[in-house]
Amino acid sequence: MSQSTAPAGFWAQAAADPGRTVLVAPGGEEWTAGRLHAEANRLVHGLRAAGLERGDAFAVVLPNGPEFFTAHLAATQAGFYLVPVNHHFVGPEIAWIVADSGAKVLLAHERFGEAATLAADEAALPATHRYAVGTVPGFRPYAELLDGQDDSAPADRTLGWVMNYTSGTTGRPRGIRRPLPGRLPEETPLGGFLGIFGIRPGGGNVHLVCSPLYHTAVLQFASAALHIGHPLVLMDRWTPEEMLRLIDRYACTHTHMVPTQFHRLLSLPEEVRERYDVSSMRHAIHGAAPCPEHVKRAMIEWWGRCVEEYYAASEGGGAFATAEEWLKKPGTVGRAWPISELAVFDDDGKRLPPGEVGTVYLKMNTGGFQYHKDEAKTAKNRIGDFFTVGDLGVLDEDGYLFLRDRKIDMIISGGVNIYPAEIEAALLTHPAVADAAAFGIPHADWGEEVKAVVEAAEGYEPGPALADEILAHCGDHLAGFKRPKSLDFVTTMPRDPNGKLYKRRLRDPYWEGHERPL
Repeated sequence: MSQSTAPAGFWAQAAADPGRTVLVAPGGEEWTAGRLHAEANRLVHGLRAAGLERGDAFAVVLPNGPEFFTAHLAATQAGFYLVPVNHHFVGPEIAWIVADSGAKVLLAHERFGEAATLAADEAALPATHRYAVGTVPGFRPYAELLDGQDDSAPADRTLGWVMNYTSGTTGRPRGIRRPLPGRLPEETPLGGFLGIFGIRPGGGNVHLVCSPLYHTAVLQFASAALHIGHPLVLMDRWTPEEMLRLIDRYACTHTHMVPTQFHRLLSLPEEVRERYDVSSMRHAIHGAAPCPEHVKRAMIEWWGRCVEEYYAASEGGGAFATAEEWLKKPGTVGRAWPISELAVFDDDGKRLPPGEVGTVYLKMNTGGFQYHKDEAKTAKNRIGDFFTVGDLGVLDEDGYLFLRDRKIDMIISGGVNIYPAEIEAALLTHPAVADAAAFGIPHADWGEEVKAVVEAAEGYEPGPALADEILAHCGDHLAGFKRPKSLDFVTTMPRDPNGKLYKRRLRDPYWEGHERPL
């Protein structure tokens, strides 16, 4: 893949060198800048023909592929909000996001057709505004959005955003909505984000997309790479050996990862690991979950000083640590990004000095956000321009952040945040469940897995048969990664007189003999 210093932004690059390969799809098909540019332009025209205007949203339930970037480029040059939806969600979960976001069009892949159909029906989305990559009964072919549309740049180009949905302790996902700036896409350095990590335009860089693009950070890293002229190599279903093969084949230089992927790579037989050359990697940036120290040291020993860490939230702001910094200060998640600030406050809102543990707050100096249709949640966890996602930590004298605990009760499994309140709500819809709790217990590969504990309702006999029935019930209401993997019964749920659940009393016995990641 030949590459020179890239003009600012994908659109300028595509005009300057339309024949340059910018994307390698899963399976190896190569896309040129000109082809991707033309598809994105046609999609803008198609969505406008479907009635979308500046500030409107459209939702996608897609695997990693060219269609995802076509949608992203369309949204960000037409003033739309792109709403990526986790394709592991079941129908009611997708329906909530489609309805809450106000998405006027749903674009889904046939692999997720059943859930997408249930979602579109529940959200009362007109049949005329449902489109499918592949064949989904009741959905119009994706090609109909593009066929006959002009591939020239649309009129009235204006910057749009991604509106990711993030869950909270209340269980329902909330959209993170940023105001549209009302300027041309080229007037915003859309690839500048990667400069935080020392990644610059050109330079023979190739970005490997090895996690689902519906994740906030994965799409942000990949789209930023595209805008600074770095070709993208896409994985659809991640496997450790295939990742090594792609790094070797395309001389990939940077990627976004989670610690579970490190663990699985390290579990490969030595002869498999030695089969591939990974020396091209310059930045293997990991986040989303705590990384056990022994795993990180093993990765640094294998891949070298390219293994870097960040701490951030979908809402914005964060910290970053190079391998050198981490080795000097093991356990740190880094110092604040240049465009961000970190602070630690006590429960009374007083800013704490270095060395004192409190709640970690972040501030993004490039603009704010609000939770879509949820002013109360927007205001709840803010102190001035700082916001928190509930983590506890401490800053040292040099400004390095060390986390001491995680969001209250949140489960992190394979780098994915899972919120117990949503699981507990699903459990409580079963008639045999009088009370319920969900929490994370140790899992050697994923870090944590979901455990459910239930107080059976009167008239129901606790036991394996009832446990299986309740777990099957969860399968109808929750995505696979959220479903409890096992269920135990208690006689009485430990709550105080005000109804507060003492969840640690339930959780701690499962962690005896284990060290939590933090």
